[in-house]
Amino acid sequence: MTTSSGRVRSAFTDVYGHSPALAWAAPGRVNLIGEHTDYNEGYVLPFALPHRTAVAAARLKGPKWTVWSESADESATFGAEALTPGHVTGWPAYVAGVVWALRDAGIDVPGARMAVTSDVPPGAGLSSSAALECAVLAALLDLAEAAEAVPMSAWPALAQRAENVYVGMPCGIMDQFAATLSREGRALFLDCRTREHDHVPFALDEAGLAMLIIDTRAPHRHAGGEYAARRATCEEAARRLGVPALRDITDLPAALAALPDETSRRRVRHVVTEDDRVQEAVSLLRGGRAADLGPLLTASHTSLRDDYEVSVAELDTAAEAAEGAGALGARMTGGGFGGCVIALVRSEAVDDVADSVAKAFATRGFTPPARFVATPAAGVGRIA
Repeated sequence: MTTSSGRVRSAFTDVYGHSPALAWAAPGRVNLIGEHTDYNEGYVLPFALPHRTAVAAARLKGPKWTVWSESADESATFGAEALTPGHVTGWPAYVAGVVWALRDAGIDVPGARMAVTSDVPPGAGLSSSAALECAVLAALLDLAEAAEAVPMSAWPALAQRAENVYVGMPCGIMDQFAATLSREGRALFLDCRTREHDHVPFALDEAGLAMLIIDTRAPHRHAGGEYAARRATCEEAARRLGVPALRDITDLPAALAALPDETSRRRVRHVVTEDDRVQEAVSLLRGGRAADLGPLLTASHTSLRDDYEVSVAELDTAAEAAEGAGALGARMTGGGFGGCVIALVRSEAVDDVADSVAKAFATRGFTPPARFVATPAAGVGRIA
């Protein structure tokens, strides 16, 4: 089977009867550590996946946009009158949102025909939405001959605005940064407040290690109310504590004592300790001590399960089974309520760990999980 990048041009031609003018692709991502810290202006450490969402495009006269999706096997068309947040819904909303965000930023986006193909598993917590947004954004900027005028460092904020305002999903900026600015063989250390970032060496194979991704196939649902509720709780806690964001807490015990309810205390404790874990993980990677990441991954999962309460039985089972089979550490990744678990394993133990997880799922009567080994890939790029 060809990759999404390899088949998007022919897919465009099949749908529209002519060749596209250009094509771009953006990756999904795995967050190594730093969950639910991005919208608290904290630190994150994602890396891009080889799995990519590709968009081929050609100009269309007038302010009209048509997009065909391979995975949905359907097309959607919208005009300028639909460029009001919330007007377009479903998967086309992410495309319409990007058009809206670019035009709202003063960029003259031409009408376009687009075709979308993707290898990023949807609903797995691997940021398929940001991959789509960033690939569409890059293609439309290229069509508008504005890809060089708008620096790539500004692309994540435009894509995030599309999702926050048009789609109505209050995500942080981590996913869009990872989809845009990641580098092969590196993890992306991002300060979500200042947007300062650094590319940290993350060549696990050189250390005899592998990052096993276990897709639990438990539907990854956080766009409803749970994600937004946790963000609101964090923002209210910061307001009560008199700090701009939870990252500014310097005395955690005092902060917890000042909060009026146990739910707020648990949410705050997770965010503050998770920020610390990100910074410790970066120090370990810079020091060539990738094998020592394991306890941080385990501690992160425990915190997400108990304090942030975003895990589910499939995620807990996968993490526990992986560690029981010899993984150095494991944790859920993504927003929670389904999706994937990452497990740091010795290279020779990949199959044993994956088989152990599959057996645990069979025992519990869960849908059989999928699995693959992730290697850090590059961010958005033009397809030749």
